[in-house]
Amino acid sequence: MSIVFNQLAAAIEAEQPVALISVIKGMGVGNKLVVSPDAEALGSLGNDELDRVAARDALAELEVGRTGLRHYGERGEQARGEEAVTVFVESWAPPPQMVIFGAVDFTAALARVAKILGYRVTVADARPVFATRQRFPMADDLKVAWPDQVFDEIGDLGPLDAVCVLTHDNKFDVPAVVRALETRVGYIGVMGSRKTHDGRTVRLREAGVDDDGLERLHSPIGLDIGGRTPEETAISICAEIIATRAGSQVPSLRDADGPIHVRPLGR
Repeated sequence: MSIVFNQLAAAIEAEQPVALISVIKGMGVGNKLVVSPDAEALGSLGNDELDRVAARDALAELEVGRTGLRHYGERGEQARGEEAVTVFVESWAPPPQMVIFGAVDFTAALARVAKILGYRVTVADARPVFATRQRFPMADDLKVAWPDQVFDEIGDLGPLDAVCVLTHDNKFDVPAVVRALETRVGYIGVMGSRKTHDGRTVRLREAGVDDDGLERLHSPIGLDIGGRTPEETAISICAEIIATRAGSQVPSLRDADGPIHVRPLGR
């Protein structure tokens, strides 16, 4: 059993996704299996078929960072009536990533809010005069690079991750969106007015983005809460990310009409 816990501890220490499956009721109470996306499963719950099914289900739970119970028949069948085996799946997933393109004032505010929510934040911009540690001390990583290089270094992104493009520059934001769409990232938001978005859409189609790809974009970025300042905008963006992840129906700027910024009464 120690080898199971050694592998689990090593994965957690390296901030690699890993799940521990433990039989807590029924046949083989105490049996354990540790699984991760890029390694062989270690341990056993009692038989090969139960191990296979439980490992498959645990990897699905791990991808969305979820912990909970699963019920099976003796050999991994879907339990009908009284379960033969109940397992507890504990997921250890690395912090979700937020990649922000564009070293602008809105980026600093968004990075601060994202850190509060537990994201590992990367700020990227090809302009070294703007992408400095002095301006973005809260970022976990600062990349002075173009989007292709950034994505080559980061690799794939998953359903819990987010990409926010705040550049307002087609030389930067179109490649950033195209590369983001090649990943499994759960949220892609792009800043700009509706007019800017319409022009960007033309360029994205010229770059080969289809209707399904455009449907993944949240642009204009954020929820329609009347935010104006960088801090208010950051809150609207993070709220939209949370709502998207939860599958909630919320008033998004993408789905609304009219101007993004409405002058409030008394101002």
